[in-house]
Amino acid sequence: MNERLHSVLAQRGIPPESLAEVCEVDPKTVSRWLGGRVPHARHRFRVARHLRVEELFLWPVPARGAQQQAAGSDQELVTTYQNRASVPRDTWLSLLKGAQEQISVLVFSGTFFAQSNPHVAKMLAERASDGVRVRLCFGDSSGQAAAIRGREEGIGDTLAAKIRASLTYYRPLLSEAGCEVRLHDTTLYTSMFRYDNNLLANPHVWGQPASANPILHLRRADTAGWFDNYAQSFEAVWATARPWTPDQERPASHGQD
Repeated sequence: MNERLHSVLAQRGIPPESLAEVCEVDPKTVSRWLGGRVPHARHRFRVARHLRVEELFLWPVPARGAQQQAAGSDQELVTTYQNRASVPRDTWLSLLKGAQEQISVLVFSGTFFAQSNPHVAKMLAERASDGVRVRLCFGDSSGQAAAIRGREEGIGDTLAAKIRASLTYYRPLLSEAGCEVRLHDTTLYTSMFRYDNNLLANPHVWGQPASANPILHLRRADTAGWFDNYAQSFEAVWATARPWTPDQERPASHGQD
């Protein structure tokens, strides 16, 4: 069963018969799609456009022959993006809305995460109320890692200020059950955005902001690979991060006494 297609149709209030008309197919064909059959490429495109979601959200693995599927079942790389701005906003939203078990974010400031979606805190709280575990891990604005990264990017204390500004969006989450916000002081090689078995990895290049670097959309496979490596690194950083206590956050000076 394609639970995501079922869910989106229900959210949009669109009956299967209406989708059949849009795609110019028999209603029984739509029933097969709902049952798990993957449509032809032209129909996947029409469905995604009509429902205003990413095709990869509805069908994470492209349609292939049975033999190809068996041979490529361990493929984890869904797609790549030249930089973070190239990721469609609908992709971020559909992954967030579609998460059923966990949402895990690891960044320094993650300013764009809130600025591109002013309702992100509310949406995260809603997902948490549905039983999704929400974990957000930001850089410690008073830590050495943020100070070093700021110098490497040539922006000095600006990164620390961006972290404090970004955190203000997430104050409402501190009182929400199922939501945790922590601060890390580790060298961050990759920003990560995990939604269940989908993970957007944003590798960092020295001296450049994360936004200028590529995004890898990974989907967990049956065998251990890239996805699990990134997921494990998140867990390692999360375990050493401290809970965010807003009242204790103050600008810090990293100059010499």
